[in-house]
Amino acid sequence: MESLLELQPLFWQAVLETLKIVSISLAFGGLGGLLVGLALYTTRAGGVLQQRAVNTVLNVLVNTFRPIPFIIFIAAVQPLAREVVGTGIGDPAAIFAISLAATFGISRLVEQNLVSVPEGVIEAARSMGCSPLRIIFTVLIPEALGPLILGYTFAIVAVIDMSAVAGFIGGGGIETSPSSMAIASTTMS
Repeated sequence: MESLLELQPLFWQAVLETLKIVSISLAFGGLGGLLVGLALYTTRAGGVLQQRAVNTVLNVLVNTFRPIPFIIFIAAVQPLAREVVGTGIGDPAAIFAISLAATFGISRLVEQNLVSVPEGVIEAARSMGCSPLRIIFTVLIPEALGPLILGYTFAIVAVIDMSAVAGFIGGGGIETSPSSMAIASTTMS
């Protein structure tokens, strides 16, 4: 038991490191997912910024990368992480990979929640002469805010899960800390 108490400072350091990775990844992935999700919804047929080619490309990207298991995804984007953040291992590479994966997952959540906005509300804004950007920021997002918050809650849990997998490329935090390994070995013996 005394050895567990000695490891407590390391444990809390690992918790803070996990929170840092999750927070930064969620900030980038959440913003990216919101932008891609808005683009998916607004560029679809009948959308306020209808652009079939853009919508098709975005759908293909999201549908290609979103279902890939994160352990495979993190290994596949490692060369891209080296180019963008300068390293393929450690916290920067983990944050990059988690942010990218979160962007694809969150974008689909955002699109699905925007679909729940009644078409009549959007038509009313159009008939009053609102610009597409005004419709997006004063009608779409406020109308879908409740479901969006619930979707982001789900995304937070998913990003925490991804941070655990990120330990395989040297991402820090609870999943790779010496204290968690020592606690596991202490409790198993």
